[in-house]
Amino acid sequence: MPRLPAISGREAARVFERAGWKVSRREGSHIILTKAGMTATLSIPDHREIRRGTLKSLIRKAGLTVEEFVSLLRGWMPG
Repeated sequence: MPRLPAISGREAARVFERAGWKVSRREGSHIILTKAGMTATLSIPDHREIRRGTLKSLIRKAGLTVEEFVSLLRGWMPG
C-alpha cells in the first residue's frame, strides 16, 4: 500500500473532484463535497496540510482505496 502524501485540503478536494465529487459549499474552514447517489458528504479541512489519519478517513468515506486516491493524485499533480 502506498504511503499517503502530505497534501493540503484544497489539493485533496481537487483529487476528490476527479473521483466525481462536487464542491457543495464552504462552512468556516471546511470544504463540503457531495456526490450524486452517495448519502455521505465529505468535510475537508482547508488546512495547509491534512493529517494522514483524517485523509485516510475521508478516502474510506468516499468509497475509494488509498491506491485509487494516490493514482488520482499523481494524475493531477504536474510532472
